[in-house]
Amino acid sequence: MRMQLAHKMKIDEAKKYVAEKLNVTIEELCDVVTMTDVREELGIGLGHVEPCAEANIGMESKFRIAELLGIEINSVERFKERAGIK
Repeated sequence: MRMQLAHKMKIDEAKKYVAEKLNVTIEELCDVVTMTDVREELGIGLGHVEPCAEANIGMESKFRIAELLGIEINSVERFKERAGIK
């Protein structure tokens, strides 16, 4: 959805872009089990909450997502600005 809004992509184009960036197929992108593994590997948080999981959450995940997809996320940019990282 971020790609659709930020870059005015159609849904198929957005899925293709994200799949390429994450190095998965479009079918894998839609598979919950595969994407759970990919998300854990890349440290971009989980789509659901698991008790006792050591998954990255919050800002850390957003930073990684922005970096992997090559996009700006407003909350990440504001955080960088306020923290003097930018």
